[in-house]
Amino acid sequence: MEHVLDNPIYYALTSGHRHISKGTDEVKYYVEDITAFAGLKDNSQENLNTLYHISPAESVFVFFSKTPVEISGPWKLLTHIDMFQFIFRGKEIPMADASEITELDLKHVNEMIDLVELTKPGPFLARTIELSNYTGIFVEEKLAAMAGHRFFPSPYREISAVCTHPDYLGKGYAFKILQEQIKRILLRLEIPFLHVRNDNEGAIKLYQKLGFEIRTDMIAYVIKKEV
Repeated sequence: MEHVLDNPIYYALTSGHRHISKGTDEVKYYVEDITAFAGLKDNSQENLNTLYHISPAESVFVFFSKTPVEISGPWKLLTHIDMFQFIFRGKEIPMADASEITELDLKHVNEMIDLVELTKPGPFLARTIELSNYTGIFVEEKLAAMAGHRFFPSPYREISAVCTHPDYLGKGYAFKILQEQIKRILLRLEIPFLHVRNDNEGAIKLYQKLGFEIRTDMIAYVIKKEV
């Protein structure tokens, strides 16, 4: 039987995020402006064709696969990203000082988008904040670091958009924010997981220090709908 984390987007869209999904029983995608991810029950050409026919014109989607997928018409492959999927295996709930951490809301969205554009942790759209629990650290009223939640294939909750402004690297801000994110997820009796490029050595070491372990390899495919 397939584990939900082998296909986290599809199972998020059929469980914890059913209310913000569109599509069919086997082909799902997030409501526009929330995030540009699609989840297929299996990554077959038939399901990719279905996604093409039910989605808006000029759509760009990201979908995940544990194994390589051949992308052909009517989709154009823009890029693919080799990643690790990490799951939290820590033995204790982090209880670090959270006094520097600010709850991010709609008034911060422009700053959040600017930070994501600068650091490229993954897609972040106008309504991505609706995925919940975005927190940040400000230095002299400037957003220095942030993270939040993304996929929710219940009972697993993904930590995402982990990024730090280049001017503030090495100050431990990401570590503090991640500790708070982990704590909140565990206190809800959920299990934290995340994805990271497999060549991002600094982030990998940070996640391992926090108690995450590699669960599997994962590939992110970015595809565009060709007219």
